[in-house]
Amino acid sequence: MDAARIENVVEPLLAQEAAELVDIEWLHENGRQVLRFYLDKKGGITLDDCEHLSSRIGALLDEADFISGAYVLEVSSPGLDRVLKKEKDFVRFAGKTVQVRLKAPQEGRRNFKGVLRGFVDGKVVVECEGALLEFPLGRIDETRLDDRAEV
Repeated sequence: MDAARIENVVEPLLAQEAAELVDIEWLHENGRQVLRFYLDKKGGITLDDCEHLSSRIGALLDEADFISGAYVLEVSSPGLDRVLKKEKDFVRFAGKTVQVRLKAPQEGRRNFKGVLRGFVDGKVVVECEGALLEFPLGRIDETRLDDRAEV
């Protein structure tokens, strides 16, 4: 599965629907292939939005016909602990608490929790334990919002 290719096919539809692609996952769950889209829109995405967009995305992917084999299409909200991946995500959610997991240790650890301060020169800036830490985007395995916990 080529996520970039799928994203290129789906992005014009999502722009037309005023929806934002947060993430795409291609998973093997319970003996089946699952293509999961996490979408958002201003004011939040509803169950009706997910149903409508699932139908439109499914038709578009069927027409493009570049995914071989059977799969289940799911369209979902990114949730309160949404993944941050793009530069615009790190700018938009500055001031929010995040959890950052690195691909390899930095300062002897891979997991950090702190307040997101933004995105500067290709690096995610997080205030963690009173210090400003910079994480190059390429070294980050995953960054998630964490509004449920205090830093």
